[in-house]
Order: sequence, then C-alpha cells, then structure tokens
Amino acid sequence: MSVHSGVPVGYRPVGENRFREVVGFCYEDLTVGTVIEHRPGRTVTEMDNVLMSMLSMNASPLHIDAAFCEKGPWGRPLVSSLVTLSIVAGMAARGTSGQALANLGWDHIRLTRPVFVGDTLYAESEITAKRLSASRPGDGIVSCRTSGRKADGEMVLTFERSFLVPTSANDIHTAAGY
Repeated sequence: MSVHSGVPVGYRPVGENRFREVVGFCYEDLTVGTVIEHRPGRTVTEMDNVLMSMLSMNASPLHIDAAFCEKGPWGRPLVSSLVTLSIVAGMAARGTSGQALANLGWDHIRLTRPVFVGDTLYAESEITAKRLSASRPGDGIVSCRTSGRKADGEMVLTFERSFLVPTSANDIHTAAGY
C-alpha cells in the first residue's frame, strides 16, 4: 500500500489507525490533462443486456432474440448501446465525479465497435477543461472525455461529459461522514 505522510493514498484519516476511502475529487484536485484509468473492469453479461434493454423499453430483437440474431450480421445478440454507455459511464463516475453535485451535459457520444455478452470493458477519462462556476460560488465545472475499451484494447465507446463539483472550501463530504 502506497503511503504519503503516514496516510494511505486514496484515503483520509478519520481517527487513530483509521482511514476512510476517498471518493472522487474536489475542483482543485482535478488538473486538465490528467488521465484516470478506471478499475475494476466489467464483463458484460446476458442479464445486463436483457435487463437494461427491458428497463429502457428497447425491445429490439437485435438485443434480446438470439434466434433472430443468428440470421443477422453478428450471428448473436448485440449488447444494447445503453448497456455499454451505462457500464462505461458508471466506471468513470467514481473516479471523476464521485463528489459531483450534478451532471451538466453529455456530448459527442460515439459507439465505435460492437459489444457482445462476455466482452470485458475498461474505461479511462481525461480531464479536458475546468473553470469556477459563475452562478454557483464555491463550485467548479469540470469536463472530461471518457473512452471505453474491450480487454484487448479495442475502442468501443467515447463521450464527453461536464459536471459540477465543489471546491475544497465548499465540500460537504466531511460533514456527511464521507
């Protein structure tokens, strides 16, 4: 375990020999150009695909009917893009916007390759911009570009996102017991 000044990296002291895991970052902690690799990866299951397809009312046979898909170009069901986006965005949330007050927008979502049940996805995010909020003193707006890749490195998804995070002076995590 890496330790800096007696405190394990990624944790903050909350008592004698007691540490609390840090989730996300405050505004000052995020630097433009920083790349965050999100772990663990996530292997997509058939349950993920069918459940999310049904929850989102995307009943396309392309995602849920194996007999139909045998006749198609992939020969098997294609994982819904909503599943892929949800998994990759979820992986990225903890490491980028774990302290966010709000998501502000999603842009340029691109699905570059198909994803199938059994594929393992990994994500990484690059901080691309940040500025203090003009309308919310004590908060900042951060933008990042996130990509999702299969375990073999093949890119399957990219998107840009912006979110509102507190400055250190405005952070409520300590008061909330986080």
